[in-house]
Amino acid sequence: MWKLKIAEGNGPWLTTVNNHIGRQHWEFDPQAGTPQERAQVEKVRQQFKDNRFVNKQSSDLLMRMQLRKENASGPIPLAVKLKETEKVTEETVMTTLRRSISFFSTIQAHDGHWPAESAGPMFFLPPLVIALYITGATNIVLSSEHKREILRYIYNHQNEDGGWGLHIESPSTMFGSTLNYVALRLLGEGPDDGEDKAMARARNWILDHGGAVKIPSWGKYYLTILGAHDWLGCNPVPPELWLLPKCSPIYPGKILCYCRSFYLPLSYLYGKRFVGQVTSLVTSLRQEIYIEPYHEIHWDKARTSCAKEDLYYPHPLLQDMLWEFLHKVTEPILTRWPFSKLRERALKVAIELVHYEDENSRYFSTGNVAKVLSMLACWVEDQNAEAFKFHIARIPDHFWIAEDGLKLQCFGSQSWDASLAIQAILSSNLIEEYSHMLKKGHDFIKASQVLDNPSGDFNKMYRHISKGGWTFSIPDHSWIVSDCTAEGLKVVLLLSQISPNLVGKNLEPERLYDAVNVILYRQSNDGGFPAWEPVTASQWLEKLNPIEFFEDTIIERPYVECTSSVIQALVLFKKLHPQHRRSEIESCISKAICYIEEAQNPDGSWYGCWGICFTYATWLAIEGLVACGRKCYNSPIIHKACEFLLSKQLPCGGWGESYLSCTNKVYTNLEGDRSNLVQTSYALLSLMAAGQDEFDPEPIHRGIRLLINSQMYDGDFPQQEIAGVFMKNCLLNYGVYRNIIPIWALGRYQQLFFAKLEKGCTKGLGE
Repeated sequence: MWKLKIAEGNGPWLTTVNNHIGRQHWEFDPQAGTPQERAQVEKVRQQFKDNRFVNKQSSDLLMRMQLRKENASGPIPLAVKLKETEKVTEETVMTTLRRSISFFSTIQAHDGHWPAESAGPMFFLPPLVIALYITGATNIVLSSEHKREILRYIYNHQNEDGGWGLHIESPSTMFGSTLNYVALRLLGEGPDDGEDKAMARARNWILDHGGAVKIPSWGKYYLTILGAHDWLGCNPVPPELWLLPKCSPIYPGKILCYCRSFYLPLSYLYGKRFVGQVTSLVTSLRQEIYIEPYHEIHWDKARTSCAKEDLYYPHPLLQDMLWEFLHKVTEPILTRWPFSKLRERALKVAIELVHYEDENSRYFSTGNVAKVLSMLACWVEDQNAEAFKFHIARIPDHFWIAEDGLKLQCFGSQSWDASLAIQAILSSNLIEEYSHMLKKGHDFIKASQVLDNPSGDFNKMYRHISKGGWTFSIPDHSWIVSDCTAEGLKVVLLLSQISPNLVGKNLEPERLYDAVNVILYRQSNDGGFPAWEPVTASQWLEKLNPIEFFEDTIIERPYVECTSSVIQALVLFKKLHPQHRRSEIESCISKAICYIEEAQNPDGSWYGCWGICFTYATWLAIEGLVACGRKCYNSPIIHKACEFLLSKQLPCGGWGESYLSCTNKVYTNLEGDRSNLVQTSYALLSLMAAGQDEFDPEPIHRGIRLLINSQMYDGDFPQQEIAGVFMKNCLLNYGVYRNIIPIWALGRYQQLFFAKLEKGCTKGLGE
């Protein structure tokens, strides 16, 4: 059986700054598990497979089964179910809350965080398989059990038409279909293997849609490196980019870290024109994935070809002209003497930047997409390099295993999830009852703060101050995020108001000040807050976005979500530490409020860039404004936001927004007007924070009834559609949102309505 390992790590090639607290990786133990437990694992795997076209997201059952066994709790009350018009009583809410938090306590790891899947894209795993094949490290990294689970995952998420999508809920695309077909072949699957001729159906999908010449640019690069495409069919990625001065309009430091860290190692591979060994399998792939014979492909035409299923962001004319110039003019010059000397220098600078980023991120890079190319670049430079061994040792951190198989995570969401989970528990009046959870979570958050800036002259290496911040995952990653930092700060401030006997020792003031410092450093001129880096580039640079299936990838920009988190944290910090940089903090908050208010859409909503979508961003925008005293009764902006949310409530009392809202930028209900418990909880939290209960509490009661009635027999909530999004067109699952957000909504409801009753308020509760 597979076993999840928490906060463990050893060997000379795995480094850490906090003794591996927060690290999560899976190992296969052939001796683990009783016959009954193994049978249960096989049962949930089969159930997922049988329902995979209806419920595309796994429920993380392997992790939950293991941790619930390790953290067994006592019996919990029976579930409560309410009729449509039945009164919501305090007893009902408290029973549901206790059941929810008790279950949640059983899936908290011993180091204090809540392990969970953070996956969903179908293009994460294949590039790793390609890189391992090229470097000959497949059998070093992947055991037979790893391979079995990878095959399970890819086949489980094959669409009914034979292809694969950009993410698990997506219709088939050339990018997803070709990469996953190639990955299966590299892992030993034959061209006609798989149930119901799965491989043949996949190949037919690829060929029916124009063949692999139609794969988007990222796919062309991956296939070229493998030897199944040609560099002549790729747009140039000149490493000379890294020699540009700061005054250049396309200076690399102005490019978003995700984009920069992908094209950095790619430019090294491009400059080297590296191609892996063309084996008999690669030769076979050349015949399988193209319509025309490989040697007859018109590579210059293929270079600009992209399947319509993948084309979310068509290249503007300006960008196409730039690619033509680079391909037909610049590249022929730079590859000839004496200009080839410049290329040699550029390659040296590029690989130095790769090494710097690897060392400072402990070989996570910015995430798994960049990591694969960085690992490959290190191997190309020196096949016996220590850097490659460090990369190999870090790969297990990206694996996640569930009932649908082995998937690849970007890097995990440990710190982010823990910060939200603690706030959800604090929203109830059950703090003493669940103080053991809060203390462990507090210890984890304190151990997860980044305590140092990047090494050396980090500005020269396109990095910024990070001391005092929190990452999305663990501090070994080192890439702090504005909202993760703000939520981490908010949590330690909230817990500082509770007895240390219950929740542990407070964080030292200097570390609080470090967090405030790094937050203030990141504010944009318009008052908003970006995610990863300060905003330094102009919007026109986005016209150079080369990624056909993403939008907003080139430059960093402010986000409503990040700005809201910062406002909430700084308001609380100012209250508890009123003398520290007070005028700067007040100015920061004031500008941030203006940014959020100006970002509101005409219908009262806000667009979400990191969650789905208008519901998510509207929740966070309201929370930020309410922290500064805005409410329905004194703010037209809040009132309008509540009207928007109320207009989207479904007859069942819930809310359900499709990921298509993010892609199409128009609010779209889930198919069949289904509700989603996470989005229902976003909306309920918003309405309660805004003061909707002062006008008409019935919509809130209806939503709470849905949460209560949806709770499962064990206190868990069902896994539904994916909640996270990035780059407007791809999904990312947050595996514990299904627990955190409903708990938060139920806790706030209890405090809002029944605390008022205790004070003499007689407001009806949905009779």
